[in-house]
Amino acid sequence: MTPPPEPTWDPRQYLRHADHRTRPFQDLLARIGDLPGHPAPRIADLGCGAGNVTALLADRWPQARITGYDSSPQMLAEAAHARPPLLDFVEADAATWTPTETYGLIVSTSALQWIPGHADHFPRWIDALAPGGTFAFQVPGNFSAPSHTLLARLRASDRWRPRLHSTGDRTAAVLDPADYLTRLRDLGCTADVWETTYLQTLQGEDAVLDWVKGTALRPVLTALADDPAARDAFLTDYRDLLRAAYPPGPYGTVFPFRRIFAVARKP
Repeated sequence: MTPPPEPTWDPRQYLRHADHRTRPFQDLLARIGDLPGHPAPRIADLGCGAGNVTALLADRWPQARITGYDSSPQMLAEAAHARPPLLDFVEADAATWTPTETYGLIVSTSALQWIPGHADHFPRWIDALAPGGTFAFQVPGNFSAPSHTLLARLRASDRWRPRLHSTGDRTAAVLDPADYLTRLRDLGCTADVWETTYLQTLQGEDAVLDWVKGTALRPVLTALADDPAARDAFLTDYRDLLRAAYPPGPYGTVFPFRRIFAVARKP
């Protein structure tokens, strides 16, 4: 079976909901304590995307040397528009990234869910931390939500299966919080793992569809990029399902979103 193409990312679409997308990172950042090398720790941001959250690391540690890593040229081009002097961005796939230096912090937000078996990479990332260093990440935990179950059902329908059978499903990539806790403690770290469900109120017509166009829909949009009529037909089918699952209210459309967090500190 031919592997699916890598999703093509649209930074502007992704950043349309920047406030909601940034909030989990801010909550993760608030639980990260002092880092070795303070006030100038070495920091890696895996799956940095458009660099908007990487800039928050520079706000927290203005003297730190920070590198954002991402596999999307489109996202990296957006990230390069404005950056502090000690912040740089490098094209690299987190699935194959192997640290070549020592870090005070390795952090990732909303990226590891794209990497099946990402927890198997934890040992080499933690090995790259200085004593007392931190590995912190946040991943979506909403794969049982209608936004995702309806998408999976539509992809697997008789109409769309021939075109979209290989676009993949990331459900199995994300572990339960207890599994992350066990993995990190087995590696000798102290670990704080928790989950939060954000009741996001999205604005605009078909707000949930607009949200997933920036993330979960990227593999489908990439697979149908050469067939605009098919793309629009799929979006219409999916839009109708989402309208029924997430009816708008007087203050917007409520979109519950579960997130899983982990902060691990190396002895």
